[in-house]
Amino acid sequence: MKAILFDMYGVVLRQTGNDFAPYVQRTFPQLTTDEIHGVWLRADKGELPSLEVWRQLGFSGDLERIERDYLDTIELMDGALGFLDAARAGGLRTALVSNDSSEWSRYLRGKFDLNRRFDAVSVSGDLGFSKPDRRIFDHTLRLLGLSPADCLYLDDRAHNVEAAAALGMRAVLFDPDGLSGDPEAVYGFAELGKQIFLRG
Repeated sequence: MKAILFDMYGVVLRQTGNDFAPYVQRTFPQLTTDEIHGVWLRADKGELPSLEVWRQLGFSGDLERIERDYLDTIELMDGALGFLDAARAGGLRTALVSNDSSEWSRYLRGKFDLNRRFDAVSVSGDLGFSKPDRRIFDHTLRLLGLSPADCLYLDDRAHNVEAAAALGMRAVLFDPDGLSGDPEAVYGFAELGKQIFLRG
């Protein structure tokens, strides 16, 4: 193994993305989850700037502050930074493969000092295609100059894990809440670190 590829939400960051609709519904309870996600997914694919998401959902006023207030509810996953630093110190390359708007990803990577911890960053909002589309994985592999067999991929969504595995990566479900029932899932970075750094 030469590199580890990380999903952002639910792996590096504690929030899974399922928190956005409830956050919006505090202000607009009449909006359905599907209506909210329909707008949000357009930003994830680079079709809308992130502030336009808030506007189309009905927010007004200082949209930058509203967006920042939401993004500041998001926290790092326990052990994420330590694991990233240990992986790089151990000679592994690291990459981020994230379905996210360009603006949200840029803000959160800056806030948590993540950019210097990744050798490659692939964000769906920048690229115009998102997981599980193989193009986002192929793009990341080209940036790294590696083959799928060289890489481990971590994601909290089973369909993304399956997509990476279909390309030939070792792909692992990251399941910190232990809800998946997948015997191959890992429950945190401490467990993953033992698997990688003790077994090699």
